[in-house]
Amino acid sequence: MFYNIKVYMEYSEQKIERFLEAQTSLFKGLSPKEKEMIVSSHSIEVYKKGETIVREGEKAKGFICIISGKVKLFKIGIGGREQIIKMLKQNEIIGYKSLFSEGTYIASATAIEETTTCIIDRNILIKILKKNPDFSYNLMKLITDDLTFSMNRTMSLTQKHIRGRLAESLLVLKDIYGTENDGKTIKIALSREDIANLSNMTTSNVIRTLSSMATDEVIEMEGRKIRIKDLNELERISSLG
Repeated sequence: MFYNIKVYMEYSEQKIERFLEAQTSLFKGLSPKEKEMIVSSHSIEVYKKGETIVREGEKAKGFICIISGKVKLFKIGIGGREQIIKMLKQNEIIGYKSLFSEGTYIASATAIEETTTCIIDRNILIKILKKNPDFSYNLMKLITDDLTFSMNRTMSLTQKHIRGRLAESLLVLKDIYGTENDGKTIKIALSREDIANLSNMTTSNVIRTLSSMATDEVIEMEGRKIRIKDLNELERISSLG
């Protein structure tokens, strides 16, 4: 928490400027004037691990970008069961639907670790979209890629057997967050329940299947950390379904 408003403003501007210039940022190609429009109208929020960033059904409060941290995006289904739709990382966006509609969030988002977000005023972004065709194209491509990912995941979660679904989820986590220095340990530590909610499985099935994969020396586990010992075999399990 900041008790000095000047210190907070300096901290906030440094965060947003680094975010806008990041190599993978959606906003990297904006003009200096457009970036200044965002800097002058944004707000920064910091969330602890486990804190809710947005809640399904809440009125959308703006265009939310992840400056740092890891986030799970999920919906609550029948019986209150959580289904993780997507895992998000730095420079990704939460609730882009709110940019085109002043409605409510269609999913919830929770911080997996300490996470910093930037909320950008919807009207500012609409102005930029109308004047900057390259930015509009990049946003449309992002949305298209997101929809393609969601369709492919839906197919996998409904057609693959539990072993194939779990293998795919581990590969998805590896692709999103990368690995630690050993090149094999996935750079995120999820609870077994979260892995189950990502894989459309029960927690007990996840525990049994992970143990089976460890026995077969496909993976290795240390607490919540998962190390991929045989990447080729894990990919084979995923592809066979």
